[in-house]
Amino acid sequence: MRAFREAVEAGDIDAAEALLAEDVVFTSPVVFKPYPGKAITAAILRAVVEVFEDFRYVRQIGEPDGRDHALVFAARVGDRELTGCDFLRVNEDGLIDDFMVMVRPLSAAQALAEAMGARFDQVVREAEARSA
Repeated sequence: MRAFREAVEAGDIDAAEALLAEDVVFTSPVVFKPYPGKAITAAILRAVVEVFEDFRYVRQIGEPDGRDHALVFAARVGDRELTGCDFLRVNEDGLIDDFMVMVRPLSAAQALAEAMGARFDQVVREAEARSA
């Protein structure tokens, strides 16, 4: 997951998107229903880059050649400090096919939900445009 980590840390969402499988499933820390597909996952990542401030990965868990990885991160949403984790699974082709995010504390998750909710119509429009 070094390539994904480096892409996200550099803010290169195009490079991160290239590492997503077409059938990736994104599970949000603040929404019940998972989001299937590369287009919506990439659009969500683009919005999150705008929402998170001072984002940095602080730890990586998992075998370099394994299928399951955890990237622990720290960031801020407004005045709320948060910690979180990207749980990633890669398929046989080395592409991310499962992407689940968890965030704490609750107040930061609520701030994230509010900030992403304000952008979600834009996220959906971007995903639809990329899928067309």
